[in-house]
Amino acid sequence: MGILFAAYAFPASAVTVPGLYSVEVPVSGSSPQQLAVGYADGLARVFVRVSGSRDVLELEGIEALLDDAESLLLSYQFFSNEAGGNRLQMSFGAVGVNQALASINAPVWGANRPLTLAWVAVEDRGARTLLTSSPVPPDADPAMPAIAWRQAFEQASSDRGLPVALPPEVYRGNRELLSDLWGQFIGRIRDASDSLDHDALALVRVSRSGGAWRAGWVFEGMSMDSAEQSVTAATPEALAREVVNRWADQYANRYAVSAADVGESPQVDIVLRGVGSLADYGSATKALQGLTPVTRVGVNRLKENQLTLRVAFSGELDQLKEYIALDTRFVPLEQQEVASLLSQPAATSEPAKESVPAQSQESEANEGSEVADGAVTGGDGEVGAPATESATSPVAYESAEVDEQEAEQAFESLYQVLYYRWQPGSVIGTGDGE
Repeated sequence: MGILFAAYAFPASAVTVPGLYSVEVPVSGSSPQQLAVGYADGLARVFVRVSGSRDVLELEGIEALLDDAESLLLSYQFFSNEAGGNRLQMSFGAVGVNQALASINAPVWGANRPLTLAWVAVEDRGARTLLTSSPVPPDADPAMPAIAWRQAFEQASSDRGLPVALPPEVYRGNRELLSDLWGQFIGRIRDASDSLDHDALALVRVSRSGGAWRAGWVFEGMSMDSAEQSVTAATPEALAREVVNRWADQYANRYAVSAADVGESPQVDIVLRGVGSLADYGSATKALQGLTPVTRVGVNRLKENQLTLRVAFSGELDQLKEYIALDTRFVPLEQQEVASLLSQPAATSEPAKESVPAQSQESEANEGSEVADGAVTGGDGEVGAPATESATSPVAYESAEVDEQEAEQAFESLYQVLYYRWQPGSVIGTGDGE
């Protein structure tokens, strides 16, 4: 699985999608039987989102997994909304879900997913409107066509865990771009997109087709099929779902990993800022090796005073994070710090093997292909550093410009990268003897 660009006309954006393993569903009540139905419904939706395929619900063995959905729950909350309906919010364990999918030979698609910049023009009653990412005013009428279409695409994107961004409001009145979009001419739209985060462009035109809606689109980038594709549906909501479903299916078919690659021992990248000496390096790796869930620690990359470690662990990622929190030398980075870190050009990074002590190089070599240079992002969407807000998307993603090697490996990681600052000092009760 990797990113193969038809042309490198724009930067790759390593995007981490939050909330892949969390879901909210309607339920009829709060009895054990009714909750069990809700658990199964929620897990089915998460399976589709994480596998990247709607076909996963047809695989042999899926019913047994859904019947035992409660065993994969990390937390849930039952509540009633203002309309009098009952809702169930759930968070499932990323490791458990991934391994459950692997057990029925289903693919697993990590939280690093291509960011599609969608230029969407809607023609209705002779007027054409470009959908943009401008905030919706609190007093806006949700029935307004532009708002309704935008919310339809946002909901479809959220349901499938596919990051989709719209262009900013500044382009709304650009008649030349709107004309090019309707004709599906890529030149000026590509130029306008150069400064906007994206991995691929989608030029979409929506219009009435008899008593239904029709969407036709072409892709630019990610080696996606550039021929026009189309779907029809009765409502804006249904049409947006069909479009995003088709996109998600195509992306997942290229980038989801096979069941054999999931493995029994999950791994996560941990980025440590402030590792400025061999003593820091030794103390940090020793501290992680001493944590109960950790089974292996290997060096992935060393860049100036930033160390990236590949950590194999048992249990759930939330549990690993709780253990790390007990050691006060690991200080979680604030959102602004993570944003600054991710905005730095990654091409200046050097492989860890050129900088780390000889003994750690030998240890890394013994680990084989499980420690790969250049993987900079990963995600399960549930833990780690907060996502940064994108100016072109209503959903918060972590995004960074990366080089070709990092872009390829970013899409291979199943779990979210954890960011910390290493702060040496006296520690009580860590059990590492320091």
